[in-house]
Amino acid sequence: MRERLEAMRARAEKSTSWRIPVAYLLRLVNHKGEVPIGTRLTREDLIFLAEAREEVELLAEAALRILELHHPKPSGGLSSDPENPLRRCRACMTRWPCPTFRALTTSLDH
Repeated sequence: MRERLEAMRARAEKSTSWRIPVAYLLRLVNHKGEVPIGTRLTREDLIFLAEAREEVELLAEAALRILELHHPKPSGGLSSDPENPLRRCRACMTRWPCPTFRALTTSLDH
């Protein structure tokens, strides 16, 4: 699993970011919903594009499964602050938010 994720990251790092060009290209969408463009793509860009959709889908599914496992539950004990009772992660039983949830949200909020 680690090797696959590292390979995905390496392909992404080697490819060209389209974040800025896409903002411009979105204004050029024609009546067919297309943008006819001519561009130069590197070998790394093509390899990244060939795998990107499936990899994003797999990563999204994995993240959703992690979120299904790691969510809060009331700790069920006495609390000095009944308005904000202590909560624990349903999966790992550490205080909420657990390290797994924090790592996932930190990565996705980037």
